[in-house]
Amino acid sequence: MKLSTILKWITGICEALLAIPVAGGLFVLSSGWGPLLFMFIIHAITLVLSIRDNRSFAGSILGLITSVIAVIPILGWIMHTVTAIVLLIDGGRSTRLDKTA
Repeated sequence: MKLSTILKWITGICEALLAIPVAGGLFVLSSGWGPLLFMFIIHAITLVLSIRDNRSFAGSILGLITSVIAVIPILGWIMHTVTAIVLLIDGGRSTRLDKTA
């Protein structure tokens, strides 16, 4: 399995955890928005690796946007949820491609 695929799964799971109502928001706020910066960096790395591996990178771009917009409470929750779904679907597709290659 390619590193870009593994990172899609990891970022998708992390986004899903940040999308948990109240708990995700409290984690971000109590950490001084550090998790959003961390996720921005991980999404950027995943984007570069996905482009290198010629894989879909829509989830990573959406993740970068989410990391910036997530400072707005309700909108951040919605964006984390949508991004998690997109990344997990993208990770599944990449896994299937990796197995056939």
